[in-house]
Amino acid sequence: MKFEDLRLIEPILRALKTEGYTIPTPIQEKAIPVLLDHKDLIGCAQTGTGKTAAFAIPILQMLKQENPLLNGHRKIKSLILTPTRELAIQIGESFTAYGKHTGLRHTVIFGGVTQHPQTESLKAGVDILIATPGRLLDLIGQNFIHLTEVKIFVLDEGDRMLDMGFIHDVKKVIALLPQKRQTLLFSATMPPEIVKLADTILTSPVMVAVTPVSSTVDIIEQSVYFVDKKDKPALLSHVLKDRSVLSALVFTRTKYGADKLVKYLKRQGILTEAIHGNKSQNARQRALRNFKERKIRLLIATDIAARGIDIDELSHVINYEIPNIPETYVHRIGRTGRAGLGGKALSFCDADEKAYLRDIYKLISKKIPAVDNHPFSNVSLRPDRIMARR
Repeated sequence: MKFEDLRLIEPILRALKTEGYTIPTPIQEKAIPVLLDHKDLIGCAQTGTGKTAAFAIPILQMLKQENPLLNGHRKIKSLILTPTRELAIQIGESFTAYGKHTGLRHTVIFGGVTQHPQTESLKAGVDILIATPGRLLDLIGQNFIHLTEVKIFVLDEGDRMLDMGFIHDVKKVIALLPQKRQTLLFSATMPPEIVKLADTILTSPVMVAVTPVSSTVDIIEQSVYFVDKKDKPALLSHVLKDRSVLSALVFTRTKYGADKLVKYLKRQGILTEAIHGNKSQNARQRALRNFKERKIRLLIATDIAARGIDIDELSHVINYEIPNIPETYVHRIGRTGRAGLGGKALSFCDADEKAYLRDIYKLISKKIPAVDNHPFSNVSLRPDRIMARR
């Protein structure tokens, strides 16, 4: 199937052609027709599946068709609520790319920066608003934003909203929306509270699920290194001597661990930066920009801070610390091996993490090959009982 087969209007097809898009991803192929039929939707899709285009394209088309001439003062007709500044900015970039020939206006608002440029943009009138919950409620309280005309509402990254403690703010926003609207909920996982929320805000939704969370992309070459915890920094330094590691996203479990690792690597002469919740918005954005522009080849991240990061041609994902939730492993490694390109996922496993690795094996139904020929190998940590459970 091609985008031309999805009943898309010429301005959007022209923009997609400019972006080099010809064939929709599975979630785009499934979601776009549903949304163009004005139905509610639950999208269960992890990072890297193309879900932003899956909702941005139909929103642009429906709003353009509703008011082709875009006359009069613009009012917010679509609200996209997302948990982080980084993700909000990336969604805004997508609307810019896909909507360049539609004449529709959008703006992005988030906290951590002065509100003046954002309020000036709102005063000029926008059709589509992309927002994080805190700044949105703040500007609603100041009467800069009114949601009474919203026709399409998107709750993006529902599970991360829950993880980051935004669920109460989300409910406050939903209470301000018109009862009659089209609602879209996207979430990589569906914890009970998100399922409960979906039941209250959607009407007869269509469920679209792609890339089940238990699966890992076959094109990604996975491996595990058994190592004592104290040797992990030196092992990472050793791995990075391999120049085939062109760009690596390294995951730690804690903010403190990320900062500690950055300091160690800098002492080894390895340039890197960290992104996590304790970093200022500007610092996080600068680190991400430096990584994307290849000024640094290494970025240290915690899971929540990394959610929504979209990096082309990422060669490696390194689980410096193995996640205690097996689904998180799948989300992490799915950041490499995109668009048909190869990628590698390395995991450092110490004695305390063997149970986590066992849970991952159960989830993905296979054993990850071990690398023993490294200077810090501890084969005694490699018990035979860590086997795939089919």
